[in-house]
Amino acid sequence: MKAKIFKPAKTAMQSGRSKFNKWVLKFSDKKNQLKDTMMGWNGGSSTISQIELKFSSKEEAVNYAKKNGIDYEVLETRERKVINKSYADNFK
Repeated sequence: MKAKIFKPAKTAMQSGRSKFNKWVLKFSDKKNQLKDTMMGWNGGSSTISQIELKFSSKEEAVNYAKKNGIDYEVLETRERKVINKSYADNFK
């Protein structure tokens, strides 16, 4: 079983970025999921995909995975480039 270590991105409905400074270790267990034919939901008997651990840094998450023998993959994030614009520039 493999775990992903990543920094979650904010959704389009949020403007602030204050709660997105944590790194997440999340397990993925796609092979044991079953698709419900009537509702179309995914389900299964394994609850490992519901586990999500949060860490304050990437190094802490990697150290936790190494200490517990968890196979992991680190997904690097791209930092947002902020371009300062003035409203008056629209009328130049």
